[in-house]
Amino acid sequence: MKGLIWFIVMATAAVALALLARVNEGYLLLVAPPWRIEVSLVLSVVVVLAAFVFFYLVLRVVFRTLRMPADVAAFRLERRRQAARDALQRAWRSYFEGRFGHALQQAARCHTLGESPGLAALLAARCAHFLRDTERRELWLARAEDAPDDDRNARLATQAELLLDERDFAKAREVLLALHSGGPRHVSTLRMMLRAEQGMGRWEEVLRLATLLHKRKAIEPERARQLMLAASLHQVRERALDLHALKSFWHGLEPAQRAEPRVAAEAARALIALDDRRAATSLVHHALQSSWDETLLEVWPSCADTPSIVRLEWAERWLREHARDAALLRVLGQLCVERELWGKAQSYFEASLSTQPNRVTHVELARLFERLGRASEAALNYRAAASL
Repeated sequence: MKGLIWFIVMATAAVALALLARVNEGYLLLVAPPWRIEVSLVLSVVVVLAAFVFFYLVLRVVFRTLRMPADVAAFRLERRRQAARDALQRAWRSYFEGRFGHALQQAARCHTLGESPGLAALLAARCAHFLRDTERRELWLARAEDAPDDDRNARLATQAELLLDERDFAKAREVLLALHSGGPRHVSTLRMMLRAEQGMGRWEEVLRLATLLHKRKAIEPERARQLMLAASLHQVRERALDLHALKSFWHGLEPAQRAEPRVAAEAARALIALDDRRAATSLVHHALQSSWDETLLEVWPSCADTPSIVRLEWAERWLREHARDAALLRVLGQLCVERELWGKAQSYFEASLSTQPNRVTHVELARLFERLGRASEAALNYRAAASL
């Protein structure tokens, strides 16, 4: 279509020029003594245009000839870059296909050709890591560090990920700290930091990072809950010998974490061991109001700060709402034993066993029978406990 338009334009110009030549009687007079030259005006215009086109083409040829070495060099450079880009593309394709040896070769070729040497070196390091070639991996990481590209964050993130895969949590943490000190804290690097802190047993940081990632919805709610639970339990155990540190940690927890039954039970046991039974009683009481759980119930008989009759009254109130709770019935039996209400204790233990057979309940009932001198019945319950 474009050629047709040009043809029409040129044909129109030719026709217009022919018509102008027929009606135009002008001429061009050139005087160079002793010569005089008369030329038709139309012919002179055509000659001038032809001379202009001729000299323009000559100059184009001269300049193109002079630029030929630079053009050849640029062509070779572009061809080299295209070859490097093709090699990098093949390397990534092989990497995702799991052909790490081939991907390593293509990444090395791309690095040699000088196209994106930093990214090529990082890809080669990943391939060497999956091939379990530690020496080549470290070599490629060093080359990535020396690359002129601005790939510092990518290099540090890759290095941290590979170290975590080898379970070298201390070095991975150092790399991630360097990464976070010089750049933004992305969700992916925070997740890696969480793994490093968990591997090193730094549970305070695990709790902080798990809470942060949970608020950002960056990890699954159940995994976040398990991580926060494990971190809280470990921190309670670490402070089990320091009453002030334990209370300070407990009050610093968020309400949702204090309501976790296993954490509350562990904290209550630690408070009882530190002889602060009043705090343990209050903790268990509030935790049971938030979350009814057998783990918390098992601690209730040990909270000896309040009289056993008061704890027994509280447990009997709970029984109105949880009439068929085997753990609560067992706890009631233990509290009755403490008050030496033998018949009532036996009734509660037997009611608990009728609801759900349990080894601990059988042992408690056997000990009660031993106190009452009923050795045969005690032996039966010991055997039942052993069978469970």
